[in-house]
Amino acid sequence: MKKSLAWLMVILLLIIGPGCGYRLAGGGFINNDVARVSVAIFDNKTSESRAGISFTNELIREITAKTDTIVVGDGNATRKITGTIRSISFSTLSRSSTEDVTERQVYAVVDVVLTGAGGKVLWSVKSFSATESYKVSNSSVDDEANKREAVDLIAERVAERIISQMTNDF
Repeated sequence: MKKSLAWLMVILLLIIGPGCGYRLAGGGFINNDVARVSVAIFDNKTSESRAGISFTNELIREITAKTDTIVVGDGNATRKITGTIRSISFSTLSRSSTEDVTERQVYAVVDVVLTGAGGKVLWSVKSFSATESYKVSNSSVDDEANKREAVDLIAERVAERIISQMTNDF
C-alpha cells in the first residue's frame, strides 16, 4: 500500500510539476534566434598578451553554459561575434608607504559586435567596462600571477554581462 501511494505521488508530481510555471533560469538563444554562432578571438589593442584569448574563452564558456546557442567554427555559421579589447589600465588603490603599493585596480574596456549574414549588425555594445582589484606582491612572479588572475576575472564578468544583455535583448 505504501509503495503504491509513493508511486502515485511521483506520477502526480510528474504531471503537475511542469504546469506550475517553475523553470530553470537561462537557456534560449542569444539575441532571440541565433542557434549557431562563431566567436572570433578578440582583437587585443593592449599590452596584456593573453587578454584576447581570455576574453574569447570566457565568452565561449558563457554561451555554452548559459544558452542553447551552439558555438561553431568560422566557416559553419552565418552569425559571428567579434570583440576588441580597447584598453586595460592599472591604477593604485592603496599603499603601505609612499613607495610601496599594496593593492591595484585593473580597468578594462571592450567592444563586442554580433553580425549576421552579409555583415549586418544584429547587436553591439561599445565601451563596455569592468574593474577588478588585486593584491600587489613583493615577488614579481606572484605579482604577475595576481594581475593575470584579475584580468581573467574581468573577462569572466564581462562575458556574463554580455550574454545576459544579448539574451535579454537590452
